Amino acid sequence: MIIDLHIHSKTCSDGNLSVEEIIREAKVRNIKLMSITDHDAIGCQKQAEALAQKNGIHYITGVELNITFSHPNYRNGKPISLDLLGYQFDVNNRTLTSKLHEIAKYREKRAAEILKKLNTEFRKEGLQKFTALDLTEIQNSADGVLGRPHIADYLVKKKIVRSRQEAFNKYLVKCNVAKYPLYLEEASTLLRNAGGIVVLAHPNDPYGTSLTKLTSLLQEQADIIEDSMLGLIDGIECWHSRNTPETTSHYVNFTKKHDLIMTGGSDCHQKPVIMGTVKIPDSVAEQFVK
Repeated sequence: MIIDLHIHSKTCSDGNLSVEEIIREAKVRNIKLMSITDHDAIGCQKQAEALAQKNGIHYITGVELNITFSHPNYRNGKPISLDLLGYQFDVNNRTLTSKLHEIAKYREKRAAEILKKLNTEFRKEGLQKFTALDLTEIQNSADGVLGRPHIADYLVKKKIVRSRQEAFNKYLVKCNVAKYPLYLEEASTLLRNAGGIVVLAHPNDPYGTSLTKLTSLLQEQADIIEDSMLGLIDGIECWHSRNTPETTSHYVNFTKKHDLIMTGGSDCHQKPVIMGTVKIPDSVAEQFVK
């Protein structure tokens, strides 16, 4: 069975394919169990579920929530960002939908602050500054919740940089503004009270939002999870497109030790289209398909 429980759409997040295109591609790739896990957004879940069912694909409601996390033994307690995956929640839960709406509004304010910082850099380089019209155009380019990738794409469109990665390297890392301060305890409560389960996403991703910002040692990561997270998560994403075999083996053993759920996914944003390419065992499906 081909499984992918970590996919991002253009409809509600920073992917490059719409929900319709993702489901169509999933069918072509013979994916049998899937979840679209857009960043801080669940607006396309009903559509995705209906389209998946129509195409004979078992679908699990999903979301990826960015959280603020710190541990006193690392970085002098300075916080980092981590991602949580939520699954099987009620998309109509009012508390969850209200919080996500609040986060979406904050994302718009954050984008405006990032543009102010960009203008400071542009002034140093003799470039024309961004105006309110540019902000509106960036907002209009985002079908779902607004994020830095949309600003990066706009920098490419304006020929200020040649690629999204160059936009981040040259400007967006330097001009970053803190994300909405959602903490592990609150995120866990939101998802669980909506009937969902809470999964720590890509804990050892060297290029993404992960515990590597605290330590690259797998055993130390395990200690952090045991010390600060075990009561607040239900599972760990053990298979991921950027995992090494060592990482996967470590977290499979860890989840078995603590009787946690194991999930996996490509984290596909569709450039390139890698959905369904991560080999995930059928036992993952057995945790969800009853």
